[in-house]
Amino acid sequence: MDNDQSDQDVALAAAAAGAAVVRGLYQQPMTRYAKSPTDFATQADLEAEAAIQAVIRAARPDDTFVGEEGGESPGQAAGRRWLVDPLCGTLNFAAGTPLAAVNVALVSPDGVLAAACCDPIADETFWSDGTAAWLRRTDTDTELAPSAASTLVDINCDGSGDFVGPQLVADPQLRSRYGPRVLSSTLPVAWVAAGRRAAYITDGDRRDSVHFAAGIAICQAAGCTVTDLGGDPIHTGRGLLIAADPDTHQDLRQLVRNHL
Repeated sequence: MDNDQSDQDVALAAAAAGAAVVRGLYQQPMTRYAKSPTDFATQADLEAEAAIQAVIRAARPDDTFVGEEGGESPGQAAGRRWLVDPLCGTLNFAAGTPLAAVNVALVSPDGVLAAACCDPIADETFWSDGTAAWLRRTDTDTELAPSAASTLVDINCDGSGDFVGPQLVADPQLRSRYGPRVLSSTLPVAWVAAGRRAAYITDGDRRDSVHFAAGIAICQAAGCTVTDLGGDPIHTGRGLLIAADPDTHQDLRQLVRNHL
């Protein structure tokens, strides 16, 4: 282990390495690897994950690495796991839409120790060391300040069965008070911490998720209200309801309740 680097330094370096790959391949022709009729990985996903893993393996060779594309590579350090989504928003990226994130989080039995969510196209990194959260632009860090002033709520509609996302987007009560958005990337999770979104809502089980671990940690450190869809502690029930402040959270919880 490289003791000269903190865990947060490693997370930031890893996210930067992955983001550099994604940025370099943006709007370039590339191979697609089908996962399902509506989902695929690209060359950018695979190369970014390899770049991230190389940074983490060099600095923390004994830690477990869990990648969206390559799966889990066990390590010997008990309880230390890196959860990595090298390109969250692959379909956006492949379509030339600049809405994607590179997510890196180090988790342990005590919680998330370090997290970074990088917007590779805007070249912004949202990050947390577990005590507070910041936005890094050109090596300058600004502490994140959640705000519901935008009244914009990002809603994840990826799912099946009784997934609540599509119902919420069409809910006239929600639409009368908020502007629903569907961006199909976890980048807007970090935007809640930054005051660019009033809230983020998703259904499903998000425990130990390579997609959500970094964004959740950043929002918690920034002081957002983070619960499951029923308002109970995170991961005790279904989904996530992340709001900039308690009042917005309470209002949205009532609206979500109608669809559970």
